[in-house]
Amino acid sequence: MDEVKLGIIGLGNMGGHYAGRLSKGEIKRLRLAAVCDRDEEKLKAADAGDAKRFTDAEEMLKSGLIDAVVIATPHYDHTVLGIKALELGLHTLVEKPISVHKADCERLIAAHTNKDQIFAAMFNQRTDPRYRKLKELIDSGELGKINRINWIITDWFRTRQYYASGGWRATWGGEGGGVLLNQCPHQIDLWQWLFGMPQKVRAFCQVGRFHDIEVEDDVTAYMEYADGSNGVFITTTGEAPGTNRLEIAAERGRIVIEGDTMKWLRNEVTSTEWCETCETGFAKPETWDISLPASGRGEQHMGILKNFTAAILDKAPLIAPAEEGIHSVELANGMIHSSDIGETVSFPLDGVAYETALKKKIETSTFVKKVDQPKGAASNMSNTF
Repeated sequence: MDEVKLGIIGLGNMGGHYAGRLSKGEIKRLRLAAVCDRDEEKLKAADAGDAKRFTDAEEMLKSGLIDAVVIATPHYDHTVLGIKALELGLHTLVEKPISVHKADCERLIAAHTNKDQIFAAMFNQRTDPRYRKLKELIDSGELGKINRINWIITDWFRTRQYYASGGWRATWGGEGGGVLLNQCPHQIDLWQWLFGMPQKVRAFCQVGRFHDIEVEDDVTAYMEYADGSNGVFITTTGEAPGTNRLEIAAERGRIVIEGDTMKWLRNEVTSTEWCETCETGFAKPETWDISLPASGRGEQHMGILKNFTAAILDKAPLIAPAEEGIHSVELANGMIHSSDIGETVSFPLDGVAYETALKKKIETSTFVKKVDQPKGAASNMSNTF
């Protein structure tokens, strides 16, 4: 096997973007062999070169034309199509989130029984040099104990037209959530990848604060860790211009990632040691002001696809194994559940209980979604972020 023949299911923003770039041969040894979307007009218009076109996903999966598949559909289909692809022996890459809720994540992961199959998730932010450098510093112990994490990620501004562009958008039945399930899975994945899973969360999710939707568009969550450290995660789709600032307070000082910069105000002596040994009441450790080299944003989506290809052909380690995708889903579910019940939620989350609560939301919903575009213009198999 000297190349991977790839199929893409869902030709919305992301699937269509991948098709356009891969059909031009941007990734060596990865050939776009087939694409699929239920919307025939979108399928015809797709920039997919000479790839075979399908309107039925299962037909494409069983066609024998592909070795691997990217699933870029609305969220609930990630589980169903992911399981089918894995059962048919295909290498599988699932868009974020890997599923809507923890119980579906567990079902999807359970289908990955053949460990020779590559099973990956599209967590492209893991290719960003800033976050990779931060992970190195944390894993090496260079920062010492982390005491506090604060991430304000509010530059997701979305208009009324965005939410009105598809009937599945921002509904419990279509997406299973709002900003936490659509915009923020990358940041929530990075949170757990960098800092691990918290022990508890208390969240406040405002539903339809800025938009006429039935899911959360404004969230403030407080997380507690077993070692006493804590963190705050703030996000919304209703704030402009918005902020993306990650701040970590650790024994060796403070790191801030914002814009194109990554700065470390490094304590010469750890705060713990200084606290115990300093002979005056108000003095602080001396600091070094360090600008860490981490230019650019990395290869992002194409980097994950390159890594997926290398994992299949060369047994390269995955940047984002799909099994790790359960953690960001569990965190998002926990935040929504905490807000719903008005209480602190402990991890691990009861996935089946959350699934039951989500199904009840869907069954009892009386919300009427307003959709602007003509009926039939948007595909249920398309994923537009």
